Amino acid sequence: MGKLIKPSVFGFALLPFFALLLRIYQNDLGPDPAQELSIETGEWTLRFLLLTLAMTPLKQITSLGVFVRHRRMLGLFALFYASVHFLSWMAFLLGFRWFAIAEELVERPYITVGFSAFLILIALGVTSPKAMVRKLGRNWKRLHRLVYLAAILGVVHLLWILRTNIGEAVLYGSILALLLGYRILRFLHTGKRVKSAA
Repeated sequence: MGKLIKPSVFGFALLPFFALLLRIYQNDLGPDPAQELSIETGEWTLRFLLLTLAMTPLKQITSLGVFVRHRRMLGLFALFYASVHFLSWMAFLLGFRWFAIAEELVERPYITVGFSAFLILIALGVTSPKAMVRKLGRNWKRLHRLVYLAAILGVVHLLWILRTNIGEAVLYGSILALLLGYRILRFLHTGKRVKSAA
C-alpha cells in the first residue's frame, strides 16, 4: 500500500494541470483566457506551497512520517505551477517581448514581488536533490527556510492582483499565518523545554 502513495500523490498533483489543458482545449477560460490562466496557475502554485508547508506540522501532530516523505515532491510541484504561471504571463500577456518583460518587472511592484518568489522557488528546486543536501550541509536548511518568504510573497502577489475580489487571497494568507504561527509557537515551546532541562 505504501508504494502506491507516491504515484498517487504525483497523479493528483498533475490533475489541476490537465484540467487547465482541458479548459484550454474546450475554450472554457472565459472572456480573458490569458488572465484566467495566469490566475489559476498562480493560485495552484500557492496551494502547493501551503501543502508543502503543512507537511511538517501534520507529521509532528500525527507522528506519521508519510507526510514529510512527500514534502519535496509537493514543493517541486509548486515550482512546476509557478513556472507554468510565469510562462503563461510571458507568452499570452507579453508575447515574449523581452524588453517589455524587463520593464514590467521594474515598474510594477506586484510583478517584482511575484518574480522574487519565483526565483526563490527555482533556488529551492535546484538544491532539492539529495546530492545538493549533502553538498550544502547546514547551509541547505538555511536556504530552504526561504520557502516561508516565498509563500508570503506569493500571498502578497495574489492579493495585489485580485485587488477587489480578495477573498481567496485572504484565505490563503490566513492558512499561511496559521502554519507560520504553529512553527513559531513550537520553536518557543521547544526553547523553553531546553532551558528548563538545562
